[in-house]
Amino acid sequence: MERNRLKVIVSGGGTGGHIFPAIAIANAVRAMNPEADILFVGAKGRMEMDRVPQAGFPIVGLPVAGFSRSLTPKNLLVIYKLLLSLVKARRIIRQFKPDVVVGVGGYASGPVLKAAQRKGIPTLIQEQNSYAGVTNKLLAKRAQVICVAYPDMQKYFPADKILLTGNPVRQDIENLSVNRTESLEFFGIDASKRVILVLGGSLGARTINRSLLAGVEKIRTRSDVVIIWQTGKLYHQKVKEEFELNPVGNIRLFDFIGRMDLAYTAADVVISRAGAGTISELCLVAKPTVLVPSPNVAEDHQTRNAMALVERNAAVMVPDNQAATRLLDEALVLIDDPQRCRELSENIAKLALRHSAGVIAREVLKLAEKGK
Repeated sequence: MERNRLKVIVSGGGTGGHIFPAIAIANAVRAMNPEADILFVGAKGRMEMDRVPQAGFPIVGLPVAGFSRSLTPKNLLVIYKLLLSLVKARRIIRQFKPDVVVGVGGYASGPVLKAAQRKGIPTLIQEQNSYAGVTNKLLAKRAQVICVAYPDMQKYFPADKILLTGNPVRQDIENLSVNRTESLEFFGIDASKRVILVLGGSLGARTINRSLLAGVEKIRTRSDVVIIWQTGKLYHQKVKEEFELNPVGNIRLFDFIGRMDLAYTAADVVISRAGAGTISELCLVAKPTVLVPSPNVAEDHQTRNAMALVERNAAVMVPDNQAATRLLDEALVLIDDPQRCRELSENIAKLALRHSAGVIAREVLKLAEKGK
């Protein structure tokens, strides 16, 4: 293999919110440099080990895992796995000899960037959230570039390293090319109806699903509104069984929506968790949104993501512990208020950052050139 061929490691994963941006960045690098040799490093047993090869890139896995928040003997095993991962990461860096290493967050990102920085290899961090995690704050000291999705991140990172790029999103979302008529036909919805799109991530969100189930009778009475409901794979069977016993004509139920471009185009209002990737998509599609941040994430970063929009009058937030009583009502009040919908739509659109993957890829190429 020619040594002048660009070699890039992209590390991280764990959730779609990390994996989609990672793949988007890799695709953008390859578009600019078709001969680039790109290797992913993920965590064994996590979803990146399947999703990355499906996207056409090789991946190796580290045994790294996350710490439990409570004091437990299992954390001793986590420390052991971390040490093993650091050793394996050093071996990967030594054998692959990357020109630059990109960290997108997730368990594997820390050991790989640490190993690269020790060898003097340029590193780029892509921080998706409005609140930086501990690992990225530590790695930032020796990183060359930190690409962020929110303003005012200098409270976490050195200001001279920060580049406001936004989060890379799926190409079909960034460039919506479908119209509303086509979208409504796809879901079997009459053009006179208004649509609430309900999202909880690919696996689903228990609170959102329970809140909608609790409000089924209220939904049934609103014949002017149709709910497109992505339950997530973990909850789909239970929700489906509820409706087999008691069908509701104005609900369209899915475990996973493959055509999110059509779903976003059809929606008048969106109910969603507040993951960084989803918020980036919502900014691009400019939809009035009710956010329900998950409390089960590190450092409560979804609440911080949501508040970054709420403070700019760009979204409505319902805390997870209030969703059962408030969520559906908030969404219905919003869909009945066209002026408020326009206001939220205009304000969230101002936060959209386009072509993020390409901007980050250019930084990757610049760092690689400097490192040679």
